[in-house]
Amino acid sequence: MSESEWQVARRRKGQTRKCKSQVPLSSPSVHEQLDVEKVVKRIRTTVTELRCEEFWPKWKDELLMATSASASAEEDVTEEQLKSRDDPPECVCYGLGSFSSCAAARYQLAMLLLLLEVLQVSLKNCFVYDPIFSSGEQNVLRELGMTVLTENEEGKRPVTKPTLFYLIHCGKALYNNLLWKNWSIQGLSQLLMIGNSFNGMRERTTERVFKQEYSYISKAVGLCEEKTLPCPPRMIDVFSDTAVITFPRHILLKEPQVNWAEPHEPEYRDWQDLEIILKAQS
Repeated sequence: MSESEWQVARRRKGQTRKCKSQVPLSSPSVHEQLDVEKVVKRIRTTVTELRCEEFWPKWKDELLMATSASASAEEDVTEEQLKSRDDPPECVCYGLGSFSSCAAARYQLAMLLLLLEVLQVSLKNCFVYDPIFSSGEQNVLRELGMTVLTENEEGKRPVTKPTLFYLIHCGKALYNNLLWKNWSIQGLSQLLMIGNSFNGMRERTTERVFKQEYSYISKAVGLCEEKTLPCPPRMIDVFSDTAVITFPRHILLKEPQVNWAEPHEPEYRDWQDLEIILKAQS
């Protein structure tokens, strides 16, 4: 992969997700008509605002270092190398939330646009999905140049090329499903995640539940490199507990071959606590 330009109160537990996929589909904000041009302009203004934030250069540097480490253990990736790639990377964004009515979701979308610049990912190769998107919000995303997915994949998306997954404040089941679907040396080595810290998930979940319900995240903790991304106090609701996560090939190769054989699809006992909207519900 290569380089380019890839007032919120303290969040109580679960508060942020109210802007996310927990919003009821009957919410007025979901169905109201949007002024697409006005919303696009507001998002671009937010992009400009974030670009001027003190923490943005650190996000950019951490992303480029992670990208460089994934591409080569010895040399940094330059912007020119990024532009000359034969097989350009993709991006998948799940669970963004209702960005037309939720300030946190709007800032997260603006940050995604900045990160895509850095990684030289074409907007058309950025696939976005949230079951709570209104038709107006889908039109906004298309106007920005992104590709809106029409099917709830529940995170079960296999990768065939370097892919950035942008999953800020998404439910653990989404991460677990994604890891399961790509549980191989080839698959994991092509994943670059920006989302919830795996270590943070482990700390906030009982050991029994973490290993039984979210076994792939549990195993991934020892197979990944995770760098925490800075978050200013006023943006705790927006970017708290966010990390850039990679799966270096040299670490994956140390894993016994038996641990890659026939990964079983995750099964969840407590569907009420999954923090995601299932395909059957969307």
